Amino acid sequence: MSDAGHVLAPTPSAPPARTAGAPTVSVVVCAYTLDRWDDLVAGLAALRHQTRPPLEVLLVVDHAPDLLARARTGLAPGVTVLENVFERGLSGARNSGAAVAGGDVLLFLDDDARPDPDWVEAGTAAFADPAVVGTGGTAVPAWDAPGRPAWFPESFLWVVGCSYEGLPGDGAPLRNPIGASMGFRRADLLAAGGFTSGIGRVGRHPVGCEETELSIRVRQRRGGAARIVLTGEAVVHHRVRTDRATVGYFLRRCFWEGFSKAVVAAAVGSEDALSSERSYATQVLPHAVVRGIRSTATGGGAAGVQQAAAVVVGFGTTAAGYAYGLLARRSRVAGTGVRRG
Repeated sequence: MSDAGHVLAPTPSAPPARTAGAPTVSVVVCAYTLDRWDDLVAGLAALRHQTRPPLEVLLVVDHAPDLLARARTGLAPGVTVLENVFERGLSGARNSGAAVAGGDVLLFLDDDARPDPDWVEAGTAAFADPAVVGTGGTAVPAWDAPGRPAWFPESFLWVVGCSYEGLPGDGAPLRNPIGASMGFRRADLLAAGGFTSGIGRVGRHPVGCEETELSIRVRQRRGGAARIVLTGEAVVHHRVRTDRATVGYFLRRCFWEGFSKAVVAAAVGSEDALSSERSYATQVLPHAVVRGIRSTATGGGAAGVQQAAAVVVGFGTTAAGYAYGLLARRSRVAGTGVRRG
């Protein structure tokens, strides 16, 4: 949806050139800060050497005049630099790219992620199936020195925007992809209204779930056998800075993820919004706790029990964020004088 609440509409353009029945691909990269300039340049350079070159690469700058000026003069040819014409935030920036893109398929890449050479090819292959409306690739963490903290559990790598323990196998259905490496059919994304503003990251505020909410709406609108699938061979290396490898960031991100899930549940219904969390909470996390404790008990060192403790605390913090989100919504509804029942 646009920031006025209207459906995001495509911008008229000449039909893109097609390759023997294969969908054309636009890559959309969103950026908001000069602090990631080197990562951004590396990611864009990797896009120039793909086994399947995209139709176009669109860089959308999110209300950052200094970054916009440098991008327009300091990038190699082949990248179209755009401004986010919607409300500040990742949702608005992605919508700005989607509105003008010429490809049948939109692949979204984070500004601090570097794709493998076959990322476009692997991330697009599944769209040969008409029932596939979206794809999610693999995001491998690229930790800054000194590397991944010993206490950080595999099952919570979503905290740093990476693929985590509990995801299904390659080709399996997903509720939603990871934002660092994902794709949607442009027509389906536009028909569903695009990403919703008010959900998702704005600057450094560690909220999320905009991909979840959009994915659910796209499938609900299409109905039938519409699927989003995991394309495990579409790999990006997602940088994890030291400020995200701290307990403080871990807890903040967990809390706001829970809050965001409450917002999504209110928008699309809790059945769809929490469908993946049920198995994650009842199967993946208990297994991670037991494994961590067992590792320490059998001489594996303190890291195992530390990871088990992080799982418990992370889950509790996420649940607290969800509860806070529900209470905040109810307070807003009560304040309007609207009766529920």
